[in-house]
Formats: sequence, C-alpha cells, structure tokens
Amino acid sequence: MSPTPLEHRIRALVRLNGPLPVFDYMALCLGDPEHGYYMAREPFGQAGDFVTAPEVSQMFGEMIGAFVVETWERLGRPAPFNLVEFGPGRGTLMADLLRVARRVPAFLAAARLHLVETSPRLRAKQAATLANQSLKPTWHDRLDTLPDGPLLVVANEFFDALPIRQFELRDGRWHERVVGLDETGGLAFGLGPTTLPTDAVSPRAGRPEEGSIVEISPVGVEIMTALAKRVVAERGLVVAVDYGYAGPAFGDTFQAIRAHTYVDPLGRPGEADLTAHVDFTALAAAATRAGAAAHGPIEQGDFLLALGLAERAGRLGADKDEAARAEIVSQVSRLVGPEEMGSLFKVLAVTPPGVVPPGFPLASGPAAP
Repeated sequence: MSPTPLEHRIRALVRLNGPLPVFDYMALCLGDPEHGYYMAREPFGQAGDFVTAPEVSQMFGEMIGAFVVETWERLGRPAPFNLVEFGPGRGTLMADLLRVARRVPAFLAAARLHLVETSPRLRAKQAATLANQSLKPTWHDRLDTLPDGPLLVVANEFFDALPIRQFELRDGRWHERVVGLDETGGLAFGLGPTTLPTDAVSPRAGRPEEGSIVEISPVGVEIMTALAKRVVAERGLVVAVDYGYAGPAFGDTFQAIRAHTYVDPLGRPGEADLTAHVDFTALAAAATRAGAAAHGPIEQGDFLLALGLAERAGRLGADKDEAARAEIVSQVSRLVGPEEMGSLFKVLAVTPPGVVPPGFPLASGPAAP
C-alpha cells in the first residue's frame, strides 16, 4: 500500500529537519489543513471510525444538559452568559442539551452559543444539526476569541485529541520520544536529544523502570488553566468528559483508531484518529492552581446515574415497544457499564470556589501538587 499524502509530507519534513516529536506528529496528523484527519474525514458514527457518547444515545446529551442548567442555577443564574462547547463533533450533544434547556426559558434567554471548532467540514455539519435551534452559534478556532462574561463550557472527548509529549526513561534520563525514519525509509519511533528533568516526574507515579514512558499534555494544561482563570474571575463552569485516568502514571496510551479498530499510530497518517488517555489529575491540578475548585474526576457511569439516567431511560421507554425498550437498555449499558464506557470515561467539573455541581460529592477533587 502506497504512503498517504500526509506521510509523504512527514517523511520530507524528517529528512529536512530531523525526527519530529510525537507532539508535532500528532498535531500534523489531526490538524493539517489539507490532509489532517479532522479536516478531511468523517470520524463519527458507525460509518466512521468511532462512536462517541452523544452518538450512542440522546440521553447522554440530555444528562449533560440537565447538569449544565442546574449548575447555572447554583451559580446564581448569571445573565447573559456564554454557552461553549469545545470539539462539538456533529453538534449532536449540543442539540440534545438545548432540547433539555427549553424547559428553563430563562437559561436560553441568557445564553449566547459559541462553538470552538477548527474544521470547516465539521462546522458545516454542526450548522446543519443546529439549524432549527433558537440559539445561533458563533464559531471560534481558539478559546482566546471567546467574548468576555461567564462561561459554561462542555468538553466531551476534546482533551484526548490534544497533542501530547512522550518521554522514555533510558539510562536514568527521560528522553523525548520522536517519529523518524527506519532503514527502509518508513516512519518509526525513536528517542530525541530533548530530556525531561527527573524531578519533573511526580513521585506519586511510583518508581519507573528502564523503558517506562510518561506523557504530558502541555496544551491541555494550558487550556484548562485559561478556562479556570475565567471561571474564577467571571464565574462559570467547565465540565470535561473523556477516557483517561487519575494520574500520575507511567505508560504509553498514544493510539490510533480506524473503522472502530485499533491500528498502528504510524501506519496511515491522516487516515486514523490519534488520541491519548487524559491525565485528569493534571487537569484538576491546573484548575486548582488557577484558584478554581476541581470536582472529580469521577467515573462516567456514577456521574450519569447520579443525574438520573436510569429514571430518564424509564420515561423514554414507557410508551415504546419491546424492541425499542431493549435498545434503550442497551444504550444505558453502553454509557454506564463498567466494561463499556462507564469506568474508562471520567468526568471532571471546574467551578468557582464554594459551588458544588450536581452529581459530585460535596468534597471532591485531588489537591494540587
């Protein structure tokens, strides 16, 4: 099989400038304007490469909607405010959220809808999905163009797609992992000259062995820090849902998915989704350093059940036939089952100090290191 157009470009870059850090390789594969995965492919749904929770069931977006509306109430019903989604996919989650929000007219009257999305193709899909909504979205490439005022931010499967840096322990030093060329000219992992100070790796991760890998998401921490500062200064909420772990931890979570199957991350650049598991402890620590309150992470299953997913499923299936009720039961299992999305996916909420959002314990969140 011949190399992809993006692979030809990456090989040329490596020959010209040397191996690329994993961070740069991941950024190119996902965001290259011409051949990047999110710019050129349809990733979502059964016909795409993966299925997100909003695509599993409308109930997911409805629960997020109820969560956001109730948190807005607990924040003192700020008006106006900016309702923001990062990485909105096809707009499915926001459409379900807004359907729930219709029950609280004051919420919709105060909301100004903003979507942070870099892909023109996905923006078009979001516009079509949300065409009949009373709120008309404004799109942004970056968070720093969001208008002033309170922010209520939803980020579902957003942080996992941000580029990461990887460092591998060799001979007592953490060397940055890079993508270069092997003896045949194909892409291959290697180690670069850049190193990470040993004391930058949290001792809470345990004692590393030779060959251990540690991952850092500088962009994720930067975005969370900026959002948390605004939450504190202007009041608001950030809710992040993603697959990940309560770190710190060692391990290689850099992965590629194509047609619902895990594939080689170096195999077909631009044709597979590249992700890494989210270190929720790092995000929570960034939020607390910015002065915000971090709640969680807690498992998605616990979060959705605490918000009333089972009761919503019962109401949704009350007037349905047996086959439709069985499908609803299957959707619930997919969202909350420990072997499905319920345990792997985590939820982190960030609020001003003193505000506890629904679904979370009164005392929640790891302390900043």
